Amino acid sequence: MEPKGHHRRGYLPHRDYGGALQAITFREADSLPAHVVESWKEELQHFLNSPDDIDKAKAHDELLRRIARYEDAGHGRCLLRQPSIARIVHDKLIEGHGKGYELIAWCVMPNHVHVLIRQEDHALLGKIVRSWKGGSARQINLVLLSRGAFWARDYFDRAIRDQDHYWRSVAYIEGNPVKAGLVKEPGEWEFSSKGCGWNLLG
Repeated sequence: MEPKGHHRRGYLPHRDYGGALQAITFREADSLPAHVVESWKEELQHFLNSPDDIDKAKAHDELLRRIARYEDAGHGRCLLRQPSIARIVHDKLIEGHGKGYELIAWCVMPNHVHVLIRQEDHALLGKIVRSWKGGSARQINLVLLSRGAFWARDYFDRAIRDQDHYWRSVAYIEGNPVKAGLVKEPGEWEFSSKGCGWNLLG
């Protein structure tokens, strides 16, 4: 099966292209209630549905900014704040490196995860994300002695446009713990590419 190109799953658009650089965010199930996103979408609906690609892109960026601010505020149980839980996700990302994607940068936040990868030519982005979420959720539920969905159903992805966008994405991902007020320096956040000294950036 080949990558799907530009498609929609649930309420989010996805871009699935072999060889693409992708910035991906997925989050805990209770970190961002659906009704909150829907209210923002209604507010931005005119621009999100605009025939003007620039207006549409600006509205989409605004939606993502609102979601990022909400996530960074620490809503939900924030179970990823527990080192044993964060370690499961951290290790799952590294485990898949070279098996459908090249892992470039990541950060496990208290209620969401940012990842930057280079997708291999014939790898499906949805399958890659499912390997992270499905594999980690099973282990996490065993540790927590719980059942049910740990992760929100969908995920956000953004194709990297150019070198400037690449470095801004790396800086955003590794600097997210600082922006959220969790640490003073990116390297202080243990469960991230910066914190563990990942050296594939080039």
